[in-house]
Parts: sequence; C-alpha cells; structure tokens
Amino acid sequence: MRITHLLILLIVLALTASLALPAFAADGAGTFKAKCAMCHGPEGQGKIGPALKGTALTADQITDLLTKGNDAKKAPHKKPIAGLSADDVKAVADFVKSLK
Repeated sequence: MRITHLLILLIVLALTASLALPAFAADGAGTFKAKCAMCHGPEGQGKIGPALKGTALTADQITDLLTKGNDAKKAPHKKPIAGLSADDVKAVADFVKSLK
C-alpha cells in the first residue's frame, strides 16, 4: 500500500514537472515572430527593417540592442524593447544568430 502511494506521488510529480518545464523555457522563434518579424520578416530576410539573416552582430550585441536600445537606430530600437524578459532576449538573440 505504501509503495503504491509513493509510486503515484512520483508519477504525479513527474507529470507536473514535464508539463511545467517547457512553459518556463524561452521560445526565441515565437518571441521573434511576435515582436520582430513584422519589420524584419518572418525568416529574418528583411522587410521594413534590415535583414537579420547572416547578421554580423554577435549575440551579445543583439542582446544589448534589445535591452538597452541605441540612439543611432530608428524606432523601435532607440529604446529597449518592452515586454521581454532576460530569457526572452537571450532566446531571440540565439534565434537570430541561427538564421542562415
């Protein structure tokens, strides 16, 4: 009886963890689609904004641009991009660097 309860508890904990962990992982592609694709194109090919495919910017430079902004850039990059957590920013930077 005790082993059955322990086994059920372990199964419930495993299921809870497997459902919760993906929700915490930042989705760079999804965030890019929601925040960036309207200007940079869905594949980073450029649209209103410049192409990001094959960018010479490093992931750190992309992170700085998204979190700090840059007065030399056009809006919306003059200021930090609102609504992005640090994990979101890193995920987007990694996603942009993966565009080939």
